[in-house]
Amino acid sequence: MQTYNTTELNKVKRGANRAVYDVEQINSILDVGFIGYVGYVYHGKAITIPMAYGRIDNKIYLHGSRKNRMLLALLEQGEASITVMHLDGLVLARSGFHHSVNYRSVTLFTDVKKIDDPVLKESALKCVVDQMIPERWESLRPMNEKEFNGTLVVEMTINTASAKVRGEGVLDEKSDLELPIWAGVVPIKQVAEYPISDNLLDKNVQIPQHVLAYYEQHKE
Repeated sequence: MQTYNTTELNKVKRGANRAVYDVEQINSILDVGFIGYVGYVYHGKAITIPMAYGRIDNKIYLHGSRKNRMLLALLEQGEASITVMHLDGLVLARSGFHHSVNYRSVTLFTDVKKIDDPVLKESALKCVVDQMIPERWESLRPMNEKEFNGTLVVEMTINTASAKVRGEGVLDEKSDLELPIWAGVVPIKQVAEYPISDNLLDKNVQIPQHVLAYYEQHKE
């Protein structure tokens, strides 16, 4: 089992019993999502922005306009942090103090560099699209030269990471267990509804199989 070494940077201090440093488990949390929250500093101000991402091995890819201030700031700093979180349930206790949520979260600490090689750049863009819906990239028209050249792609190499996972019920005080107050967990999940075709789509164009497969896998 491969794990990330714990350091002052990635060590989970509060709720350390829920800490995860296993690389495979961290990757599994990353792979079921496609939106990460990226932190950066712009003109001395801390900013966090949600971004679509893709993962290949120990690398995360982001893309945007060549004038994207976040990506340019990340490249200037040469390092970044990104967090991915999935909400799995509302934990409703007998007191406000013990209310919580069930979740899976990962925080990555990375080096950042610009991708200029055209082959690697296209592979990274494909990765981001397919992170959203597998097999989507191959069904699309190729990017034209203007689109391709106008897109900035950054590669974030994961140096270290940690995860926190909570997947349990209410943890109330023993003295509160007899109170006539409902307590329990409300499970939360993200579901896909049936695909809606674009209004301008030719009537002969059917919903592709990879989209229907995604719907079937993620419907309620």
